[in-house]
Amino acid sequence: MNAPLLIIAHRGASAERPEHTLASYQLAIEQGADFIEPDLVPTRDGVLVCRHEPLLDETTDVAAHPEFAERRKTANLDGDILTGWFAEDFTLAELKRLRARERIPAIRPDNAAYDGRFEIPTFAQVLALAAAHPPVGVYPETKHPTYFATTGRHWDGAPIAQDISALLVRALADARFTNPDRVYIQSFEVGNLIRLKRDLMPAAGFDLPLIQLFGDTGTGGTPFQAPFDLTLTPADPLVLAP
Repeated sequence: MNAPLLIIAHRGASAERPEHTLASYQLAIEQGADFIEPDLVPTRDGVLVCRHEPLLDETTDVAAHPEFAERRKTANLDGDILTGWFAEDFTLAELKRLRARERIPAIRPDNAAYDGRFEIPTFAQVLALAAAHPPVGVYPETKHPTYFATTGRHWDGAPIAQDISALLVRALADARFTNPDRVYIQSFEVGNLIRLKRDLMPAAGFDLPLIQLFGDTGTGGTPFQAPFDLTLTPADPLVLAP
């Protein structure tokens, strides 16, 4: 028996609107998507927002805000050394002062016409949008959970110490958006999916499908060659015993 074909709008209608904006998700729904796919990162005050990565330089106008100049830092993001402004160093109120930009204008030049029009949406806003258009579902990805939980540091040196999986479960519960036909949770890491299945979702009283993502598993030395949490030592608290 053939399974039904699902249309998953990756980052929304990202070929026609700047990705991870409510306008992009809304257009994807209007175009017939079954699911909208937000990538999730946390703010400093523990709110999930939708960005492809925590690095804000390419997707927002953060560089045009001199009041945030001192927040620029160099971070080791799963082995990639990156310098710029990161979502975890801003409160939600501060992030709402930024405006979205097209991430790759050389490839999607028409999207640049929308630069500066849209704010950074919260995951709660995306859930509300999907809830208003049944049966549209959400397909969230937890980005860099180990970085946010244990290895990452704020611009001032303090540990980030954010449990992105717990924040995800709380947001879904608060929105009462827990229908397993309308939510799939995905991650490139392993440990957070295990915690979701064994602990976090049972404690919240629901069970949702989990998707293990994978990238280049060859010998090219890419960041996706192995899940980041599995590259850590067994003594690390994020590496779970069987």
